[in-house]
Order: sequence, then structure tokens, then C-alpha cells
Amino acid sequence: MTVHADGSLGARYDKSHLVPYGEYLPMRPILSAIGLSRLAPGDIDFWPGPGPRTLDLGSFGKAGLQICYEIIFSGQVVDRTHRPDFLFNPSNDAWFGSWGPPQHLAQARLRAIEEGLPVIRATPTGISAVIDADGRILAAVPMHEAGRIDTVIPKSQPPTLFAQYGNMLPVAFALLLLLVAIAFRRRGR
Repeated sequence: MTVHADGSLGARYDKSHLVPYGEYLPMRPILSAIGLSRLAPGDIDFWPGPGPRTLDLGSFGKAGLQICYEIIFSGQVVDRTHRPDFLFNPSNDAWFGSWGPPQHLAQARLRAIEEGLPVIRATPTGISAVIDADGRILAAVPMHEAGRIDTVIPKSQPPTLFAQYGNMLPVAFALLLLLVAIAFRRRGR
């Protein structure tokens, strides 16, 4: 949620990809009946938001917000009708252990490449970074180190083919390869 200088509330974002067993218990009627619960305290599940949104941050530009692990969902990180200037990915990677933050950073880099958008990652314990639209890390604060990054937000690129067509593109390529394989198999008989 944005808060304006006069204290009024502006646009807000509700996380759409919730963490199973942390923010909700999947199959609650079945699992709670056998004594299982969420890993986080509390018995009330969160409700997912409507999906990617673009927030206008004034002079900072338009940001697509992806909280924590939402950044891993290929093709589901950008509001296609209101393309942002960059993606902002605040996250707490502490519960991932030592192997998780580098993987989480790599997934954020993939989203930058797919969408042609820079990604700003801010984490208290993971790897904070500024990633350009080509997936290059321009600046970073290593895992478990305090620090800050002073830089200009990189420019976005025009929408990539993936940004225009999403996961339909790899699915179409896979179907094409399947059809070619079937044709070669039949031809070999």
C-alpha cells in the first residue's frame, strides 16, 4: 500500500500467490481433520489477491510488485494491460537456508529476461540486487550482510515475445516439436 505525504492511502497490492502451509493450508477440511495445520502460527488462512498490478510511484515510475516467492511464477508477474517500468520484489529469504537465496535471485533474473524489465530485490537476509532487463546483476548486497544499493533504476526494454505471448510461446514450440517427432517417426516406417 502506498502512503502519500499527507498521510492519505493510495494504491495497494494484495499478494496473489500464497505460500502453501505458511499463508494457507491446502485442502484444509481434510488436513485439519487429521491434525495438520499451517507451519506459521494461526488458524486463519489468507486470501489471494487478484494478481499482478502496476502501482504508480510518481517520480520513481510504475512498479510491478511481486512479494517474495511470487517472482518464481513465469508468465504471471506483470499486469499485461498496464506494463510497469520495473518489478519490485521484496522478500524474506531467511527460511530458505543457504541454498534458497541464490536460487530465488536466479529466478528473479529469469523474470527480468522474460519480461524485458529490470528487477529490484530487497531482502533483510537474502541477496538484495538490482537486475537489468537483460538479467545482469548491476549491484548486489550479499546474503547475511547489511548494506544499501545506490543506483539509478535501469531502463526497461520493449516487451519481449514472451512478454507479449506468455507461456503460450513455449507450449506452442513444444507442440511443434512433438508434431515434427511424430512426422519423422511415421516417415521412418
